[in-house]
Amino acid sequence: MEDQSQDVPVRKPTVLLVDDEESILNSLRRLLRSQPYEILLADSGAKALEILKERPVDLVMTDARMPNMDGATLLAQIRKLYPSTLRILLTGYADVDMMTKAINEGQLYRYLSKPWNDEELVQALRQALAHQHSESERQRLEALNREQNEQLRILNTTLEKRVASRTAELQQTADMLDLAYDELKRSYVTGTEVFSLIANLRLPKAKQTNRQIIELIRVYSRLHFLDESTDRDLTMAAALYNIGKLSWTDNMMVTPADMLHHTELDLYRAYPKQSESLLMTLDPMKDAARIILHHQERWDGSGFPDHLRGEAIPFGSRLLKLAVDFIELQRGLILERQMNSDEALVYIRKYAGKLYDPGMVEDFIKACGEYLDDVTLSDPTVQVMTTRDLTAGMILARNLNADNGMLLLNAGKVLSAPLVEKLIAFEAMEGARYSVFVKIPEEADPSVPKPMLG
Repeated sequence: MEDQSQDVPVRKPTVLLVDDEESILNSLRRLLRSQPYEILLADSGAKALEILKERPVDLVMTDARMPNMDGATLLAQIRKLYPSTLRILLTGYADVDMMTKAINEGQLYRYLSKPWNDEELVQALRQALAHQHSESERQRLEALNREQNEQLRILNTTLEKRVASRTAELQQTADMLDLAYDELKRSYVTGTEVFSLIANLRLPKAKQTNRQIIELIRVYSRLHFLDESTDRDLTMAAALYNIGKLSWTDNMMVTPADMLHHTELDLYRAYPKQSESLLMTLDPMKDAARIILHHQERWDGSGFPDHLRGEAIPFGSRLLKLAVDFIELQRGLILERQMNSDEALVYIRKYAGKLYDPGMVEDFIKACGEYLDDVTLSDPTVQVMTTRDLTAGMILARNLNADNGMLLLNAGKVLSAPLVEKLIAFEAMEGARYSVFVKIPEEADPSVPKPMLG
């Protein structure tokens, strides 16, 4: 198609000159004849207002002293009716009252003295119109930015609804990712949400993790006053940490990590690197991609992909591992047995210094207590015991379930000696080992030593 943009004429700035002396107007018109302006003339304030009513004017330059309506009054009217029109006062009098009125009521751009210097006057008009053009362009760009942000908001809502529907719509949603990628340059948060939803659609609802990990990361970030940049990178990493798993089979997606076939382990260990590779091409996501790359490293150096040890592991990766393992332990994606939230935290505390940064574990447990109502381990009055440590009078802090999920005892149950003996016998019969979360009543015998926290 032929480009017709060159056929559209560029509008010249319009300058209105106002003076009751015809000779002054003629002098100004001759001076500005060579300038790229459309010049309009008015011999009174009333005539100037008539012209402004009929057509747009970019700049008005008026004499200060005119009969019936002086320049300051005219500029005050113009400011009220046409605020975007620039206003310049041309005066030959050292009249303080006139200048004060023009500045306060007309809010003029500047004033020039009579007789004027030709070069100074031309330069003043050029600067004024350049300023006006810059301001107009700024407003245009702000309006364009608002429009594009609104379009992005609408697109974001549309994508979330479509992607969240069901797996059968995945292909249709994928066709929209090209559009989302363009918007990603301005708002890469939209992209993280889209990709996160796609990863979740590969999993049954009970196995989905990303939203919970994002929310937990945000709670930790808020409690520890992490800066905005770190919080943003951590949020994106939480949303996309498992994007590298999209190439896995459906069965592998839901199989606990400790039960993967040995032929699948290489693919499992490659997913952080695969996730990073997918994101590194997007410049705003490079820091988040680095967090994802190392989130399966272990404090003792036994993790992957690079066997980093201790504080050589990026802070964000250490935090992401805590959040990922806490949620995935409850989803049955790490061990065959699904844990409750407190059991997952006992596991994390047990492996502090081996899998996890020991300096972060307790702060992380507090964040979990803020995030989830059912976390009791963050309560200093709650203790974790084996069945053989239990004594009569202790109160269950949360439900006790068998390994097969069967409810054994409800939270709030006061333990008796026979009940403790039954629990020990049942545990032995099942070949299990239960972690029991209890509170010890204040009136308990102080001479009885309290067990250590789990």
